This record gives sequence, C-alpha cells and structure tokens, in this order.
Amino acid sequence: MRQWAQELGFSQIGVAGVDLSSAEPGLMQWLAQGFHGEMHYMESHGLKRARPAELVPGTVSVITARMDYLPRDTPIDAPPGWQALELARLQRPEEGIVSVYARGRDYHKVLRARLQKLCDRIAQELGPLGHRVFTDSAPVLEAELARRSGQGWRGKHTLVLHREGGSMFFLGEIYVDMPLAPSDPVTAHCGSCRACMDVCPTQAIIAPHRLDARRCISYLTIEHSGPIPLELRPLIGNRIYGCDDCQLACPWNKYARASVLPDFDARSPLVGQPLVQLFAWDEATFLRHTEGGPMRRIGHERWLRNIAIALGNALRSADAASAPALRAALHSRADDASALVREHVQWALAQGAVQAL
Repeated sequence: MRQWAQELGFSQIGVAGVDLSSAEPGLMQWLAQGFHGEMHYMESHGLKRARPAELVPGTVSVITARMDYLPRDTPIDAPPGWQALELARLQRPEEGIVSVYARGRDYHKVLRARLQKLCDRIAQELGPLGHRVFTDSAPVLEAELARRSGQGWRGKHTLVLHREGGSMFFLGEIYVDMPLAPSDPVTAHCGSCRACMDVCPTQAIIAPHRLDARRCISYLTIEHSGPIPLELRPLIGNRIYGCDDCQLACPWNKYARASVLPDFDARSPLVGQPLVQLFAWDEATFLRHTEGGPMRRIGHERWLRNIAIALGNALRSADAASAPALRAALHSRADDASALVREHVQWALAQGAVQAL
C-alpha cells in the first residue's frame, strides 16, 4: 500500500484507530473558549469530529496520508533557502503575499482524487472496501489522526511536524470498514523551541499547542467574513491570503520537501505581484486567476478587503515616490459597491495621515 501511495504522490501513509476519546476534552475546551471564531461548523458538529465511527458508520480504521506541497522549483537545498526567500517577501510592503499552499491548484481536489485512486487500488487487491475519503472538508480531527498514525508530532503552532518533511504538507484520511494494524506514533522534537510562538505577528499562539483562531491571520483573511478588527489590521502587513510565519520560523522546515506533482506549482499572477495591480482586478479577473485554486472561496469582496489593509500598511511606511500610486489605487475603490470594502479603504487612506505624524 505504501508503494501505491508513493506512486500517487503521497509522502507517507499510516493507520490510526477510531478511539479518539482522549482528545475530546481538549476539543470541547477549545470550542467553549470560543477560539474557533466564526467557524460555527466546528461547534455544530460537536464530538462527531472525534468519533469517526459516528461520522461514517462501520468505520474501524483510518488510513492517513500526507502530501508535500512546496512548488517543484522551490530551492530546497540552495542557499539562502526557501524560508529566507519567503521571509524576504514580507520586507517588501508593496508586494502582496499569498500563503505558499494557495498559489497552485486547490489541494482539496488533488488529494481527494488521489485518495480515491488509492482506495480503488486497495479494493482491486483486497475486494470490496467500504470507505470515505476526507481532506480538510468534514468534521475530522486530522492532526490528531496524523499524530497517532506516525505522520509526525504536534508542533507548538498546532500543526503536524515531521523530521524529514517539516510541516509543509497536506493531510488526508480514508475511513475504512477494514481492521488494519495501527502505525506507531513518533516522539515530539520541539523541545524548548518557541520560534513559532514568538514570530506570530498577532500572537495567536497563546500557549504551546493552543491557537486562538480569532487572532490568526490565516483565519482573518480567509474564514472571517466581516470587518477585520482595527487593532489587528496593522499587524497583518502585506499578507493578503493566509500566513506562513510560524512555518517559516520553524527550524524543522529546513527539511521540507518539494512536491513531486505539478499541481502545486505557483501561478505567476499570485506571486511577487504589486498590491496596486492586484487591487485593480475586477471580479472576472479574480475568478479567472483563481479558477481551480483554493483562493476562489473567499470571493472578490474579501479579496479587496484584504488588499485594502495591505495597501494601508504599505502607505504607512511609503516614501514620497511610491505613496501617490498607493493612494490612487485606494481612491479608485473609495466608492465601491461593498460597504465592507469602502470601510477598509477609508481606514487604509487614513494610514497616510499616520505616516505624516
């Protein structure tokens, strides 16, 4: 089965049991504290997330899989290293930064299709197989299942870490009605390191293994649908979709591997582009450039909201030569049909006054 998975582009597979009862108290506490923000689906699903056999009756084992997603042309072994190159983007305030995972094809589609092919191959060899595949699309405790099946350990940023792959990979699961021997979990290797916690711009990692999603830039720019809290806007910088900071700071990600698939190669309109140019996209352009990718789900309105914040942050530090273009871009949408966009544009323009003080 491992060879079949490798042929399909997976880095590793493992097996976990379905008794996740020990993870239930932590899940319920996290929800009770409201750390999930507007992700109400997490609360509505309740403990079903920790009970695979309730989600898919008949499930007795879970096959887990991970798939590397760094683009194939990522300079893995060449200095200064891919992490340094990505960190450098954050020092160019007039450039829009899209999280690495979102620059290519939608991972949901890629993993689901390949997990299904793996199921078909297993069924060919072993006979009819009751199953259901998942990739970040249902009430599944993905990271916990991955940890239990030996895919890695939970880092202090809550992501799964692997000694030979860092955290730059997607997770997928196959719930099956076949008893399989569980894989052995691995030991944790974060030690006293807290690089991910210290680097987080909004201090969303409030304690080791405890994330307040309401402060997380990935949550704010993707999941959150309304106005971004005022106190967090300056901290977002030029991040317009997601945030990789905790992964860029993690020492284990020097071992991250590039994908073997072309699906996650970066699309040029989403990398290294000026905020002014991205802000000029009309809805048709946004849909064209995000077709088949994960970014389309936020829609054009949130896209403009996010870029307006980044433009305001850029304006606050802009010099006399670049400030006029930033202001002109913002003024072009000062009367946007969306009240959400208008409010963020007004805030952004006010940052020019902050700069002058």
